[in-house]
Amino acid sequence: MLTRLEIKGFKNLLDVNIDFGPFTCIAGANGMGKSNVFDAIEFLSYLATDSLVDASQRVRSSVGTRGGDPRDLFWDGYREHPREISLAVEMIVPAEVEDDLGAPAEATTTFLRYELTLGYLLAEGEGSVGRLTLEREELRHINRGDAPKHLRFPHSAKNFRSSVVLGERRGGAYLSTELRDSGTVINVHGDGGSRGRPQPRGAGRAGRTVLSTVTTNDYPTILAARREMQSWRRLALEPSALRAPDGFSDPRTLEADGRHLAATLYRIANDPAVADAPDTAAVYAMVADRLSDLSGVSVRDLQVELDQVREVFTLFLRERSGLRLPARALSEGTLRFLALCVLLEDPTFTGLICMEEPENGIHPANLPAMVQLVRDLAVDPTESPSSTNPFRQVIINTHAPGVVQLCHPADLLLAESSPRRSPDGTVTNALTLLPYRGSWRATEGQTTFSEADVVAYLAAPPGAQLHLPLGMVG
Repeated sequence: MLTRLEIKGFKNLLDVNIDFGPFTCIAGANGMGKSNVFDAIEFLSYLATDSLVDASQRVRSSVGTRGGDPRDLFWDGYREHPREISLAVEMIVPAEVEDDLGAPAEATTTFLRYELTLGYLLAEGEGSVGRLTLEREELRHINRGDAPKHLRFPHSAKNFRSSVVLGERRGGAYLSTELRDSGTVINVHGDGGSRGRPQPRGAGRAGRTVLSTVTTNDYPTILAARREMQSWRRLALEPSALRAPDGFSDPRTLEADGRHLAATLYRIANDPAVADAPDTAAVYAMVADRLSDLSGVSVRDLQVELDQVREVFTLFLRERSGLRLPARALSEGTLRFLALCVLLEDPTFTGLICMEEPENGIHPANLPAMVQLVRDLAVDPTESPSSTNPFRQVIINTHAPGVVQLCHPADLLLAESSPRRSPDGTVTNALTLLPYRGSWRATEGQTTFSEADVVAYLAAPPGAQLHLPLGMVG
């Protein structure tokens, strides 16, 4: 669970600090750079697996495509001045994970702070681009006694915090940075604390974060941090992927674009390994019942059928009239809603989910059902995480007034462009995320927003209302 994100010098995020709870909605006009927050989270996730070069190539570029010049990632990256990106996260990591060889690993502590600084090395010669460099990397624990100051969102200390913030550590960092005559060194410290010699890794020769190189259970807490960051994903459900057929040999986990919808639902409905799981018919009934929240969608039941001849899964919806439709015949908005309904019933689907404009393709009358669904995907912080309360976190962004009106003010962050002082001393406009006045996110002296600042979201534009002709009234 990502509880805090600090960004400096990444794209238009000059200096942004964000506290997250189980559910967050970032609202603002198009073109504000809201998606860059998702890019930063996605970038960190890539850095936990890929090299610096590959991670920079995978992040959405300034022109909306993947790949390109790494200077796209920096604030004012094409001007000749020192370029630096600083990222820091506070996160709750899984207590138990598996390493790349399938061996179990148990984290010493589960509440951690990870800090990373990246620089830029100029290209050598013509016809090439420069590359990212690792300047600093730190991983430290947050003591359980300090957890209330960091977990500021409303939650149950007894049920939630005590079940996810675990372990103690008397030693120092798990990863630390040291400047030597030979260059910058990232020290890897064992879970035993001060006992044992740290393992130095040369930052200049690394070509990747040191955290991404931990693949075995020799360093279980670093591995748990890596697994947590790898679970951060951007959910971008595409109709073509949702409609694609699933073969028997395909993965049975929903991908970020929505592929393997039928195979995923079949696995959830028929998985005997999940304790206290409802039976097959009950799973289909729960998904169908939630899909029925959409007005205009008539659902009697859902079922995934196996075609033994073609070896494919097919998801069928039967309407109340008796008409049976394959999932590929459903509308785009219905398919996206159906995919989220399936995820809601999947206890293995955990981690952080970022969603861009979930209202796309949804009729305005169905916005309440969609907003409630994405909220329900997030963990309930009044209870302990479990198979019936999966440890999921949801962040969405939107420019739609209807979504803003349906969100609790404490769950909102208002995106604005405001004057900020850049590192070279000049004043420029940069993205600012404002919390609601009086909410748990607001701190003393911090700029906040009130209802007056979001009037455009709370009232229909003048002249937009439909009126019945006078002769039809009465």
